[in-house]
Amino acid sequence: MAGHFEALPGGGAAVALDEVEISILRSLTVQLLELIGPGDEPAQGEDPLAALFAEGPSEPPSDPALARLFPDAYGGPEAEDGESEEVREFSAEFRRYTENDLRTRKRDDALVVVRNLDALTATGEGGAVLKLTADDSLHWLGALNDLRLTIGTRLEVADEDEGGDLYRLPDSDPRKPMVMAYLWLGALQETLVETLTP
Repeated sequence: MAGHFEALPGGGAAVALDEVEISILRSLTVQLLELIGPGDEPAQGEDPLAALFAEGPSEPPSDPALARLFPDAYGGPEAEDGESEEVREFSAEFRRYTENDLRTRKRDDALVVVRNLDALTATGEGGAVLKLTADDSLHWLGALNDLRLTIGTRLEVADEDEGGDLYRLPDSDPRKPMVMAYLWLGALQETLVETLTP
C-alpha cells in the first residue's frame, strides 16, 4: 500500500503516507486553497437563493495557473487573436454563470483533503494509513487533478509532452522538488482512479 492507493471493501480507498508525504500534501493543498481564494458566503440576512444566482467574473484570470483551473469554455488563449467578438461574448457569459460554482467545488475538494490529512493519527513508524470513503475519494481526485494542473502550469508542462526534459533535470535544478511532487501526485491520482474503476 505504501505510495499508492488500494481499494477498500465497500468502496473508498486507502494509502499509507509517511510524515513528510502528509506534510507535503497538506502544504500544497493549502497553497491551492490560497490560489483559488476565499469563498463568498452570503451576508447575514441575505437570501441564500439570491446568492445562487450571483454573477461571477466575465474575464479569464490573469494568473496562468488560475486560467488553467478556470479555462475559457470557447476557444482559449491560443484562439484569442483570431476569435470573433461573438465567441468572446459567449465565453464571458459562460464564465459569469459557472465560475463561482466551479471555484466552490474546487475549494470543497481541497478542504476535504486538508481535513482528511488533519484527522490522521500517526502509527508507530511515523506515518499513517489514510482511509477514504467513496465520496471523499472523488474529492481527492478533484484536488489531486487541480494540484497537478497548477504545478504543471508553473513548470510549463505542455499537455502533449507531459514533462519532457523535466524528467531529466539535474538534482541541482531548483525546479527538481516541484517536478518530483508533480510526478508523485500523478502516481497517487492514477492509483486512486484505478481503485474507483470497476
